[in-house]
Formats: sequence, structure tokens, C-alpha cells
Amino acid sequence: MTYVRVHTVIDSPYGPLTLVATDGVLSGLYMTGQRHRPPQESFGDREDEPLDADGPFPEAIRQLTAYFAGERTGFDLPLRLEGTPFQRRVWEELRRIPYGRTVSYGELAERLGAPGAARAVGLANGKNPVGIIVPCHRVVGASGDLTGYGGGLERKRRLLAHEGAPGRLF
Repeated sequence: MTYVRVHTVIDSPYGPLTLVATDGVLSGLYMTGQRHRPPQESFGDREDEPLDADGPFPEAIRQLTAYFAGERTGFDLPLRLEGTPFQRRVWEELRRIPYGRTVSYGELAERLGAPGAARAVGLANGKNPVGIIVPCHRVVGASGDLTGYGGGLERKRRLLAHEGAPGRLF
């Protein structure tokens, strides 16, 4: 089966963000220097007019802009998340973490009914293909410390501070 992929790059307070759509549905949001970022050539052709009403990106850009402006606390976008069944379960559970809140990897594993799987949850979290929208930045270490973020700990700290999340953000 052949998929049609396109991408665009937008500016954000966290640096350039690459948005990827597969068959017209958002399937990726990647930061510059992100760990587990697929190769650029896998993103498809670049759309230079991302706000074109017929394109796959206008609503994602509107919602991201509102989030960055502090006017939006969640996202309501169709997503095409490609991963293992376990990864998709983790990513779906991430979407249930409220804005401005954090949970530990262990807590997330318990919510999934796999209390001993904190490490596996961490690995799945790190491979989240749609950062920010699927809020993997809201997962912290058991002690509340910031740990492992594919976009870098400084971005994670800034995203959590933007949301007013409690805890140790240093």
C-alpha cells in the first residue's frame, strides 16, 4: 500500500516544527534535533502554502497557534498514529493527561494495566510521532524530576512552565 505524505514547517516558541500528513491526516509533529525523528526524505513533498483551506494543515496550525498563545488547553484533531499496539495505547493514554498536569512513567503504566512496564512506557513515550499535540512532555520521573524528552529537557521544561504545571521544573 502506498501512502501520500506531505509536510510543512512552521515557526513556534520552541523552534521550527515540522508537521507531516499521511493521506491528508496529521501523522507527525517533529522538533528540530528531536530524538527518533524520521529521516527528512520520509516526510514527502513540502507544502509551501500550509494554510491552504484544502490542505491537511490549516486546523492543526490554528490549534497550535492558540495553544502557544495560551488560548487553548487541548487539541481536537484527527491523527494517524503509526506504531505498535502497545505504543498506540500509550499515546492514547497520554492524550488523557490534563493540561497543566504531570504523571510519572509508573503511573502511566498502572493506568494501562501494566504496573511493571514503566520502562516500556518510557520507550513508547519517546517514540510519540506527534509531540505537543499528544502531550508526552507531561510525563515525568517518579520523583517529579524531568527525565527523557525527545525534544530535549529544556523544551520539556518550557512546555510544562507554559502550561503552569506544578512540580520541579528545573
